[in-house]
Amino acid sequence: MFMYYPVYGLLYLISLLPLFILYRISDFAFFIIYHVVGYRKNVVLDNLRNAFPELSDKEIQRIAKRFYLNFTDTFIETIKMLSMSKRQFNRMVDLDLTEVLQLEASGKSIQFHAGHQFNWEFANWKIAMELKIPVIGVYMKIKNKIFNKIFYDMRAKHGTVLVETKEFKNRMHSLLKDQYAIGLAADQNPRKPEQSYWLHYFNRPAPFVTGPDKSAIKNATAVVFMRMIKVRRGRYRFETVVLTDGHQQLQAGELTLRYRDLLEETIKNQPDNYLWSHRRWKWEYKNEFRDFWIDTQLPK
Repeated sequence: MFMYYPVYGLLYLISLLPLFILYRISDFAFFIIYHVVGYRKNVVLDNLRNAFPELSDKEIQRIAKRFYLNFTDTFIETIKMLSMSKRQFNRMVDLDLTEVLQLEASGKSIQFHAGHQFNWEFANWKIAMELKIPVIGVYMKIKNKIFNKIFYDMRAKHGTVLVETKEFKNRMHSLLKDQYAIGLAADQNPRKPEQSYWLHYFNRPAPFVTGPDKSAIKNATAVVFMRMIKVRRGRYRFETVVLTDGHQQLQAGELTLRYRDLLEETIKNQPDNYLWSHRRWKWEYKNEFRDFWIDTQLPK
């Protein structure tokens, strides 16, 4: 970790630049990543064609370009968070948490289910700032130790209790014994497709992790979908949709289907604001998975 302070110091100095300059850096990074390097370009285009088969190649290319610019904007905005004040941050983010605060006041624990929409780092900060109960964030460790520490400290700045994915199972009983809020990216590709819920995602069979669904039912938590909308450069609006207040009796997989429907709707409204650079249909559906199929329409 000898290089931690030089790297952190450089990034902090960059973060002090005004946003209009940082967005020029983002423009340059977009040009390099999209036009020169072509970072995961085939994956992005394949994902978009799978999700939107009705669109022309020209329309797919246009969405892809906007996605890459949103991608570099998010990275630049995340660097800016190293020195960003609460006042500046609140000018960039709108989020009405009225219903969520009512759930908190009622004594309910809350699960936030979100997809990989930009800018999820802002969503974490905003929730941690507003809620009085502990906010838990489950994250995947970055392999580079220097960047892992930088991102860890930045994400925890406003009180989020961060738990690495591999540690969550061992720590969950102590973390979840009292009222809490937890943020879950429920569109992660599962490691074990044979133990996942299977359902249509943009009309193609895809596996979804079962943990968020099962834990919400087991612990009778309220579940809130977090919709992330990029209004314009440097301005976001986050919207919450209560999927359950924790009092209803739900069937296994029911919350996953509701989550899928809302996520698809949100992505269709702003397709360039979703992380398409990860393979969204990594696993092929097999007949041996049929006992885990939860959708109403059977796979083709």
